[in-house]
Amino acid sequence: MSDRTPETVTPVSSGEQMGLPWVDGATGKEPHSAALAQSPALPAQTQPDIPVFRHPQAEHEVRLGDVIVAYEFQRVRRRSIGMVVSSEGLSVRAPRWVSSGDIETALHAKSRWICNKLVEQRERALKQKASRIEWQHGAVLPYLGEPLTLVLDPGLKGASLSEVSRALRLGLSHDAASDLIGEAFQAWLKKQAKLRFDARVKHFAPLMGVSVSRISLSSARTRWGSASVDGSIRLHWRLMHFADHVIDYVVVHELAHLREMNHSPRFWEVVMAVMPDYEKAREQLRHAVIPDWA
Repeated sequence: MSDRTPETVTPVSSGEQMGLPWVDGATGKEPHSAALAQSPALPAQTQPDIPVFRHPQAEHEVRLGDVIVAYEFQRVRRRSIGMVVSSEGLSVRAPRWVSSGDIETALHAKSRWICNKLVEQRERALKQKASRIEWQHGAVLPYLGEPLTLVLDPGLKGASLSEVSRALRLGLSHDAASDLIGEAFQAWLKKQAKLRFDARVKHFAPLMGVSVSRISLSSARTRWGSASVDGSIRLHWRLMHFADHVIDYVVVHELAHLREMNHSPRFWEVVMAVMPDYEKAREQLRHAVIPDWA
């Protein structure tokens, strides 16, 4: 699953994605009017008082209730009208034989869903911007669900974690370049991720009756994890920002795919068998805003 939230207007046959996205599916709830009013919007050319959500590649525009949505559009070989809401805005894909009128009708039919997801994406982007890390002595970021303070210590070689003070000492001077500090922390975090992921996979795999051929770290932009039919799984190293129960959920999710390569009821039964309260962790991932490293 992806931070791009898809909606298909007409059912089609498609393969399930064998992975766990950064943001889960649509809620279908109608956006609260206050959220629309508070979300910053680009000024509309003709109606400046109406909130506007404009995709960078927008060539088409529609008014959905009290919102103007300028969306990216493509004619493609598919059997239905598809809609995807990402951080950039709304993208629409339609078969060549579908008329413009049918497309607009479909957009109005899904207006609640579209507006709700656009608001969510915009608010998420604002939170993401606010979470930007300033790589310097004293920077604080989440590690295993708790704040961790970076301490630059030029007299130290490598890195040293203090669980008591929740501080990570890095062997760098206080005036070290920000990108150097970020790289040092990333190298340390990846090492911790590999150790923890290996341990949790070894714990859960026997319980779930699966065999894992390989565990590797992922740097995917949209997935927390993925699994392949050859028994290999990939887990995003930035899961180390989250508490243990969230990491365990992603591990269990991917291991379950080694038994069920789908998201059918049988798949969720496999997950629930070893993690009955998995929905709490799943919900936390849905609304997570991880630190902005850019």
